[in-house]
Amino acid sequence: METNLCVAGFGGQGVMTLGKFLAEAVCNSTDKNVTFFPSYGAEQRGGTANCFVVISDEKIGAPLGSVMDDLIVMNDASLAKFIGTVKPGGTLFINSSIVQGEITRDDINVVRVPVTGLALELGNAKVLNIIMLGAYIGYTRVVAPEIVWGTIEHKLASKAKLLPLNKQAFEKGLELGTAQRSDAK
Repeated sequence: METNLCVAGFGGQGVMTLGKFLAEAVCNSTDKNVTFFPSYGAEQRGGTANCFVVISDEKIGAPLGSVMDDLIVMNDASLAKFIGTVKPGGTLFINSSIVQGEITRDDINVVRVPVTGLALELGNAKVLNIIMLGAYIGYTRVVAPEIVWGTIEHKLASKAKLLPLNKQAFEKGLELGTAQRSDAK
């Protein structure tokens, strides 16, 4: 089985961190193969940013393709640019706090998560990517939540004071993703 994911948004929304955490969790704690391919715009904060993560039981021939199983978009520009890459039956995850663009496709699953609003409610806009990662894991089950949290915990170990907030953000995302997975069935 192979899963192709594109994560896209503005620089500063944690797009690359989300992709790296997922790729490292898979690489370090499973027997699956994984690739991570980042793409930055002209400037980091405020510019465009996207990354591709491929997770597979088999060897990965190319780091990315033109057809995605899953797409996470954090802004309208990313929705417009990448909506056509989601395969029929694939899943689109949107930051519904910001993304206002119309979803014109009816052949994909849409998971709406108001990550910016939730992050602000938690007191720090910087955890919006962790909420979205939790929602993605909760919905797709592509890797076990405890494996992903273990990677986040390890990567943030030098910033221990950030762990409780990030744990809360991840769990909120898991809850929302799991609920929407249940609703889809």
